[in-house]
This record gives sequence, structure tokens and C-alpha cells, in this order.
Amino acid sequence: MGAVRIRDIQVYHPSNEVDNEYFIERFRQKGTEVSGLLRALGRNKRFMIDNPAENTLTMAIEASKSALQSAGLSARDLDLIIFTSQTPEYLLPSNALKLHNALGGDLNTICYDLNANCAGMLVAVDQASRYMMGNPRIERALVVGADYLTVHSPDQPVYYSNFADSACAVILEAASDTRGLIDSIYQTDTSVIDNSLFPAHGLSNLYREEFTAKDAQVQFTPFDDSVCVDSAVDSLRILLERNGIAKEDVGGYLFSQFSLGNVKLVAERLGIDEQKVTYIGDKYGYTATNSPFVALYEALKAGKISRGDYLVFWTVGAGWQNVSLLMQY
Repeated sequence: MGAVRIRDIQVYHPSNEVDNEYFIERFRQKGTEVSGLLRALGRNKRFMIDNPAENTLTMAIEASKSALQSAGLSARDLDLIIFTSQTPEYLLPSNALKLHNALGGDLNTICYDLNANCAGMLVAVDQASRYMMGNPRIERALVVGADYLTVHSPDQPVYYSNFADSACAVILEAASDTRGLIDSIYQTDTSVIDNSLFPAHGLSNLYREEFTAKDAQVQFTPFDDSVCVDSAVDSLRILLERNGIAKEDVGGYLFSQFSLGNVKLVAERLGIDEQKVTYIGDKYGYTATNSPFVALYEALKAGKISRGDYLVFWTVGAGWQNVSLLMQY
């Protein structure tokens, strides 16, 4: 089997930048104090859609166009397109097909959507890489992760004041000068399976007279999100040990940006050099599906990661599922 590497990565976010004061005042008027929450999560600013012409799909299209242009490719060079989101603009047809149409993809391009909640983009890159490693006819893939959760959670303090809107596009290609994707670990614990629900009452109930559109918004029951830290530490240790890579030999750690506290806890318990852990949640907010890859994008811009570096990704999805990847950039 050949290797698969990241050729290019680009991010798109709306132009509307919002700081903590907006959320603090908004929820204070509703009788809820969120200033402590935002400090604990490590928030400062984030980008939110304020233009009705923008949505999950339009952001994905813009990020994809930027990635193709940066890589010097056209959509006809793509053999596979995977779109991942927990807030897709369409269920039918798939958003991957919409992307294919907007970009001008080739007749033989494989297209499909994937939803693994906040773990979506890690799962999609893992799947795409393994698909390419097993099928030499797939030489290039576009993986796009996007979420527009703010429109679906205006009355949920944790969601609305924490999450942000963005898209991230990664181009993968077959390569012989890297190990590419090395390994992945999934751990699934469904003990909080109903704490995050969208639509709140399920799709089949959207048209019942007793429910309004507002009733379909995200329903969230708070829980201790540090529950995922033990699992993250365990899976990351296993990932490195079974592949014979020392933690000091890793060039960059790209973790879920949901909580600064969790990022620090995982890094501390693994004994990781903090300089190698990228945190961008204060600038972007929590971008859900794509947050570890937005962290990679920013780490590359800052010159913290170079070709040949080992990368460790970790994130967790609602429900919850812990996903970790080990790659060579």
C-alpha cells in the first residue's frame, strides 16, 4: 500500500467577528451569566455568519476553491470528494454532490457525505486515506468539514456562545516521500448519547402541529465534558507506543478546540511540550467538525510545522466518540 499525505489545507470563515461581550450581554438579558463559562473554555473572539446568503455549503465551496487554487489543481483532478458536517445544508442531494457541481468535478469522481459530529473531519481524513491506500486509482481526494451551528442554537448558552462558523478543506494525495497516515484509534462511550440532540425531536417530528421551527433547534443537557480526557490520554499513549514514536519526536499536537481546559489537561498528563500544542479557540471559537484541522492550518501559517513532521490529532464527538490520528505531514 502507498502512503497518503496532506498536499494543501485552507480555511474559510465569515467576515463577521464577534467578541465575548456580545454573548455576555445577550445571555445576561435572559438571566444567564456566561462570562465564567467563556473564561473556562478559553474564548475571546470567533466568526459568525450574519449574511443570509451564507451557510455550511457556501463556506465549504469557498474553502475548497481556495485549497484547489493553492495546490495548483482543478476539481477535475479530484478522484474523491468527502463532505462532513453535523449541520449540512441539504440531506438530499448530498452536499458532496453539490460541491462537485459548484467546483466542476470530473465524471468519475466519487462523492459522499459523512457525519461523525465534531469528530467528522478526522474520521473523513482517516477513511479517505485508507480508501486511497487500498485503491491506487484514487490519487487525490478533497475532504471538507464545515459547520454552521450558531443558527441552530441561539438560546443555548454553551452552544451559541462557544461554537463558531467555518469550513476547512484538505487535499490529500498519494505520495512516496512520507509515511502519511500511520494509525488511528477510536473509542466509543455512549453514556451521554442524548445530551446533544439536533433536531431536538428528530427529523420525523418536524411537521407535527405541536412543534414549531424553534422546537427543532439544538437541545443540550450540560454534562462534565472532561469525561473525555481519560480516554484521550489513554488512546494517545497507545497510538504513540504501538508505532514506536516518542512524544518528543512529534512536531505538532492538534487537539479538539472545544475547551482550553481539556487541551491543557491532556497535554499535562501526557507530558507534552506546550509549544507543540496549538490552541486557536480564542481566535476562532469552537468550529466543531473541523477544529483540529483549523489548528493545523494556523500552526502551518505560524511556521510551527514542517514537511516530514509527525502530527497527532485528537478530538471527541457528541455522544461521545473519541478519535485520534497519527500522521506524517
